[in-house]
Amino acid sequence: MSRAPIWRAVVAFVIIAASAVLAYTIPPRLGLDLRGGTQLVFEAKDAPNVKADKEATERALNVLRRRADALGVVDPNLYVTGERRITVELPGVLDPRKAAEVIGQTAQLTFHPVEGIAEENDKDALPDESGQKLKLGKAAITGEGVEDAAAGSDFQQGIGHFVTVDFRDAKAWQQLTGKAACADPGDPKRRVAIVLDNKIISSPQVDPSIVCNAGITGGSTQITGNFTQEEAQNLAILIKGGALPVPLELIEQRTLGPTLGAEAIEASAKAAVAGVIMTTLFILVIYRLVGLAAAVALAAYGLISYAALVALGATLTLPGLAGFVLAIGMAVDANVLVFERAREEYGQSPKRGLRAALDRGFKNAWSAIADSNITTLLAAALLFWLASGPVKGFGVTLAIGVLASLISAMVVSRAVAGLFINRIGPKVSGLGSVGRVRTWVTKRNPNLMGKGRLWLVIGALIVVAAAAGIATRGLNFGVEFTGGRVVEFATSKSVDADTARRIVADAGYPNAVVQSSGDTISVRTGQITADEVVKIEQALDQGIGDVTKERDELIGPSLGAELSRNALIALLVALAAQLLYLAFRFRWTFGTAAVIALVVDVAAVVGAFVWLNKPIDGVFLASMLTIIGYSVNDKVVVFDRVRELWGMQRRTPFPQVVNTAILQTVPRTVNTGLGALFILAALAFFGGDSLQDFAIALIIGIVAGTASSSFIAGPTSIELERFSKQPPPEPQKRKAPKVRDSSGAVL
Repeated sequence: MSRAPIWRAVVAFVIIAASAVLAYTIPPRLGLDLRGGTQLVFEAKDAPNVKADKEATERALNVLRRRADALGVVDPNLYVTGERRITVELPGVLDPRKAAEVIGQTAQLTFHPVEGIAEENDKDALPDESGQKLKLGKAAITGEGVEDAAAGSDFQQGIGHFVTVDFRDAKAWQQLTGKAACADPGDPKRRVAIVLDNKIISSPQVDPSIVCNAGITGGSTQITGNFTQEEAQNLAILIKGGALPVPLELIEQRTLGPTLGAEAIEASAKAAVAGVIMTTLFILVIYRLVGLAAAVALAAYGLISYAALVALGATLTLPGLAGFVLAIGMAVDANVLVFERAREEYGQSPKRGLRAALDRGFKNAWSAIADSNITTLLAAALLFWLASGPVKGFGVTLAIGVLASLISAMVVSRAVAGLFINRIGPKVSGLGSVGRVRTWVTKRNPNLMGKGRLWLVIGALIVVAAAAGIATRGLNFGVEFTGGRVVEFATSKSVDADTARRIVADAGYPNAVVQSSGDTISVRTGQITADEVVKIEQALDQGIGDVTKERDELIGPSLGAELSRNALIALLVALAAQLLYLAFRFRWTFGTAAVIALVVDVAAVVGAFVWLNKPIDGVFLASMLTIIGYSVNDKVVVFDRVRELWGMQRRTPFPQVVNTAILQTVPRTVNTGLGALFILAALAFFGGDSLQDFAIALIIGIVAGTASSSFIAGPTSIELERFSKQPPPEPQKRKAPKVRDSSGAVL
């Protein structure tokens, strides 16, 4: 054996061993949609004297972290996103009311001297506990000056529940109370106003025993105000946590039950196992022993990508799991490209041997593999930068999957195949013939481009059908894009939509969109509160019986508009990025033809979802950007072959070159498409509603993308080349491959 295969085998072993250690020692970090809990997203707003910049947002984050700790939440996760947003993840908290009320309150606590009863036009005036307006002086102490706070009670003294506050600056408190003590008993100026969020919560008089300018020593006081026990405890948490430097607005809230997450994990696991088994069997049947090398590489891909995810601390979400499972199917593509190239090389020069054909296959396939994976990485990067929430996690897992598939195919698969390629015969290896599909296509040699304009008309009809559906039925945008609230309830028995709709309407929400699917009821409304969600749940529980809330999502109107804008930008930027990349790597005609074919692909998926009344939501956006990456991947392979053939056959008419290139890439297209469809069929069968919609979108997109590469991109490039003045590409220089003997030595 030569040094190169040994070197690859060592590298492959080290990568797999390191991945196994990481996967075994580092536990996965599950998103709230998989383990249950509540996610809150706050946006910082400018205060009169403070600008909501990144520094103020970071300070607010520290305050929220102390409040989350005070709530007793196990393993809370808080982080800043962008300049003004804070995401708070609270595992196990399924009632968002307490979390939002306590964690998100601005709690801007201040202590003021009272300057007297307010006049009608006084600006610095607030009503006290009895409703009488008091004129307040400048704040003497802020919430940042509070050291500690605790709830207590004393019913024997008639105080009831109260909050004890300890100050960091005892002297400031003494000066404030000492100045108030100079006024006569009963005079409003003898009072101190304690203001929380621009509301006087208590304005006690300084005790008559306190001497003028002496003040209360010790730096401690009690806040009373007819509190309940829960109100006193919440107030103590707010004060102890500290005042937020800027107000916060809740713009997004997601609550998911642990049962839903467990079902999603189980569904994804079943889909992964079923998809991998079907894909592995398919590869073994088509490519025999080299297919076994691909199967080993597929298993290595799963291990490497999972290890990378846990090592980077990435959060596994539901769309992320779907992306992980999908990338298993896409990981087959590189192996298919290599093996099809190796079959061609062996057919052209069988005397050079199987190893030379395999080495040449890896070398010739690299250009298409690199270009196709770069386009997929572009889509993943757009998801990460332009999307939000779980879709961002999908972008991360997709990017890691692409890189892991490259390592598994170009290192692991090559190393494994190199161990036995010279010890077996051509027939057993799987490289001895070009395969039945290629043989069948070559024998019949259909002139697909002879009807190129007919295919373009069919593509235009698909776009028209999608546009007609949008015009007549409209897009069923999810709550992520429109803003509002969507709640899903699990029921113990099947309930028809009319019954559920009547119950929700009788509860006071006649305009709610109510849907029923088996034992699940979905209620979509405007900006209702968490208390109103409880009201709907109670009404359903009384009318149906045994209702459990499984999902609760709230999207603010400003965030919904922003997500809609970002979704459109993401799609447009994706198309532009693909066009620029393809124009740079190939010709402007190829890039334009690929984007026009992409428009047909997008129209096919959007049109299907419109006519089927499927939701257009964040998961749909993830599927669309994945389809764009996959579709361009397919077109890169076709145009890579067109460029190669055209360079070798510069005098051949371009339509004939395109036709030949399409026919030669049919085996790769069919085999790769089937590999991905196995995974998606498993996702559609085992997954829940969201995973099924994701799988349906990708199945339609992959079928459309595969067809458009031949029937839209090919004819479009032919039409565009009529206007191009660029000469045909130069022929690629092919070096003679190194021929090795049975021991692997170079001859």
